[in-house]
Amino acid sequence: MDTFPITASSLARYYKIEPVNFTRCYKECLSGFPQWEQRIHADKWLLLEKNMGTDLSIDETQIGDDVRTILTNKDGHGRKGSMIAIVKGTNADDIVKVLLQLPEDKRNAVKEVTMDFSDSMYSIVQAAFPNATIVIDCFHIFQRCIEAIEELRLKLKRKETAKRRREEAAYKRKQHQRAKRRAKYRATHPKNYKGEKRGRKPMRLNARFVPERLSNGDTMLDLLTRGKRLLAQSGDKWGTTQKARAALLFKHFPELQKAYGLVQSLRSIFGTDKDKRGKKDNKPETSREEASVKLDEWCQKVKDCKLREVKAARDCILERREEVLNYFINGSTNASAESINAKMKGFRSEIHGIQDLPFFLFRCTKIFG
Repeated sequence: MDTFPITASSLARYYKIEPVNFTRCYKECLSGFPQWEQRIHADKWLLLEKNMGTDLSIDETQIGDDVRTILTNKDGHGRKGSMIAIVKGTNADDIVKVLLQLPEDKRNAVKEVTMDFSDSMYSIVQAAFPNATIVIDCFHIFQRCIEAIEELRLKLKRKETAKRRREEAAYKRKQHQRAKRRAKYRATHPKNYKGEKRGRKPMRLNARFVPERLSNGDTMLDLLTRGKRLLAQSGDKWGTTQKARAALLFKHFPELQKAYGLVQSLRSIFGTDKDKRGKKDNKPETSREEASVKLDEWCQKVKDCKLREVKAARDCILERREEVLNYFINGSTNASAESINAKMKGFRSEIHGIQDLPFFLFRCTKIFG
């Protein structure tokens, strides 16, 4: 239990021990939690000085009812020895106050810190690790661009929904007018036929509005709804159905095609579509200088287009331009911090929620610290 995120109850059932008694025994006697030095302030902050390294990652995650900032060592690769600090909240001043308790020589020895676009984290790194190079994780760069495409898709979907409602209203008005004409005709032309019934079939007044369907069976609204996933993926990962849907989507909504093309051109600059499996070195093939030129060309393309959502993503990237380009030095990402976050969330699900926050953090330090 000190090395793997497993509950005391599941272990007790395996050895046919009373789960409640074993859980209490582990917490109060076997684990060493009562003698833990950081127990007093665990709900506010934790520091594991022994795990300090030169390449760090900083991120935030939800633990219990609060958002907490997590500092990790990349050399731990999301396993034992990864966790350095967990601080309650995202306020830069509070977190810096905790991190300054680390030895100054170790803080000054930090070479690189990977993070997302958060302003508070940027201030934290500048204050606590003055000699570190700040790198913006490329995943968050693409995430911001995909959010721009999603904003555009939702805007087009709202327009299409309004158009559909207008068509339905017009269809109902037409049906109502036809019903009035039929009633007026019947009032002046009584049914006095004999023998076999003649004429057209009775009109169905409650006929449902049927929207136009495209060649793949989707309506325009279905096309925009089901296109969400494929717009977040690279084109070479599409299946046959997705390719057909994408062709229709781009045909009827050229704005989405333009936005998607711009995002894919940015992705090609970072070279994230290339298969790097089996390679020990993840350093990008593009140099920082070449990437700077390509990024400027991409920004010019975005400037020439009329898509407000993509321009907002471009402005976000340009605000941290130097930190974005620092990715091309070593190809560093925030995978270590994201791995710790995912494992802690999985551990929280395994124990069915957090009843005792300090004990949960104690176990996390045992497993990842």
